[in-house]
Amino acid sequence: MAGELPFEMPLLEMRKKIAELKQFGEEKGIDFSDETARLEERYRVMEDEIYSNISPSQKMHLARHHSRPTSMDLISLMFTDFIELHGDRHFGDDLAVVGGIAKLNGAPVTVIGQQRGKDTKENILRFFGSAHPEGFRKALRLMKQAEKFGRPIVTFVDTKGAYPGNTAEERGQSEAIARNLYEMSQLAVPVVCVIIGEGGSGGALAMAVGNRVLMLEHAIYSAISPNGAASILWKDASKAEQAAEAMKITAADLLEMEVIEEIVPEPGAALTVTTKRPQRRLRMPCGAICRSCRGWTLPSSKRTATVNSAKLAYLPKQRLNWSALRLKCTASTKDRPPFALSDISIFLADLNPDGLQYTFITNPTTL
Repeated sequence: MAGELPFEMPLLEMRKKIAELKQFGEEKGIDFSDETARLEERYRVMEDEIYSNISPSQKMHLARHHSRPTSMDLISLMFTDFIELHGDRHFGDDLAVVGGIAKLNGAPVTVIGQQRGKDTKENILRFFGSAHPEGFRKALRLMKQAEKFGRPIVTFVDTKGAYPGNTAEERGQSEAIARNLYEMSQLAVPVVCVIIGEGGSGGALAMAVGNRVLMLEHAIYSAISPNGAASILWKDASKAEQAAEAMKITAADLLEMEVIEEIVPEPGAALTVTTKRPQRRLRMPCGAICRSCRGWTLPSSKRTATVNSAKLAYLPKQRLNWSALRLKCTASTKDRPPFALSDISIFLADLNPDGLQYTFITNPTTL
């Protein structure tokens, strides 16, 4: 992946030197292992320096890089027994959105992602990851199915925005996005959203309303793409890099503004579909949330779970916080004094396989 973007040229030149030295040593029968080790160490130091100081505009190019893992790449590496489901049951199937049922750490989940192509032919087939209304409605159909059967939901966001063509508008693009925003905020199952590449405009927002929003280190996320912002502000889309610098689109900026909850570190230029390091980092927070759902019963008027000897009743129609589930305590425990009916905020960051960590809201209100 390195070497194809301007700021990565020093890494490309260093790799060429290492390869030439190894080839020369093999041809002449000379041992250059010490020199090669020193060059490789210099390469690692240079790589860390470059990727720890890249600008927002450079991250924009990284997020759009054709070698970054797509949703299907991550699904194949993170999940098992994936069964893809198609269609929105209204119009048709949108290949820009993929989704289905899978297992994460042995637990059944519903996984949905925006899928870009690997080459020009596939990008045209998948509309460069820009979904039509039927794509968003397919995603919502799978989310409602997950809610019915009590499965957690994991979404992968990677799009420049919703498809901007006339056909999409004729079929209700804005309504489909708005419907997803509303329905996702009301879901009675945990939702984990992961920004894996470019999260742009309403096309990203329609898949990113969740209890936890994670973001890869070199991904970007904004209410409008830098190209769109440049077109509006300066009437010149070529000023996208200038817009990217001003829009606060990086993971560090969004974490500081509390738009996201967690940054998933990336191993620099090694982020390719053959690298499993970032997938393992993603598996940990996603797996923690899925493990937290064990013991939940199917939703009826209320959803209940027994954790640490306390019976908790979940109010499915309560509007969810971005990073917390609203729960109501209905019983006491043996190892702590009884507590009155009150709001309890159980943050997903505190969930673990052994039970739920309680975090009480200041001045709880009786329901």
